[in-house]
Amino acid sequence: MSDLRALADITVEQGNRRDQLTGVLLAKTPASVRLEALSPFGQPFLLVTIHDDRLTAYNVAANEATVGPATAETAARLLKLPFDPDDLVGILAGRAVPPKDLRQAAILPPDARGPSLSMVGPLNEQRVWMNFQTGVVQQIQIIGGRIDARVAYDRDEAGSLKGFNLTAAQSWLTGTVRYRDVVENGGVDAERFAFSVPKGAKIHEIR
Repeated sequence: MSDLRALADITVEQGNRRDQLTGVLLAKTPASVRLEALSPFGQPFLLVTIHDDRLTAYNVAANEATVGPATAETAARLLKLPFDPDDLVGILAGRAVPPKDLRQAAILPPDARGPSLSMVGPLNEQRVWMNFQTGVVQQIQIIGGRIDARVAYDRDEAGSLKGFNLTAAQSWLTGTVRYRDVVENGGVDAERFAFSVPKGAKIHEIR
């Protein structure tokens, strides 16, 4: 897969907080993501982009933006999840993405979920349960520091992606993402991920 376009219904729960949104999601390999969260009237109220190793989250109503480096360390601080941008693209698309600096890889014996692949990089360890004949991924586990995140995919009988469930117990975080109108390899231009914060917006720098 080179790119993904879909409508996404997203629910995230962390502690006593529960957030729901529907938005237009774009993802493109190796590490670009754009999410436009839509109001009930169809207008965007939040825009998040990851592109060229930069993260930008712009709140339209408040005219405020949070910007900073798109790294696993930033994701761990903001989202309590140790995801690099390329990890995130792989998770959103339901694909196994080897670490940039792969240090160890091994096929593990089947367990209750079936056969799996272990991949160890400098920042985290991934375990991917998948069908090695078709390449279809059923579940991904990413372990980094004290974080253990699991992503279980929802697919139709043909193996097409319908969404996923996310659990990170140590962060008291759970989430569901359900896709509609999915288009894979439709050709998403890289320019779609570029975003300039409007002049006059209040900017918060992540360091």
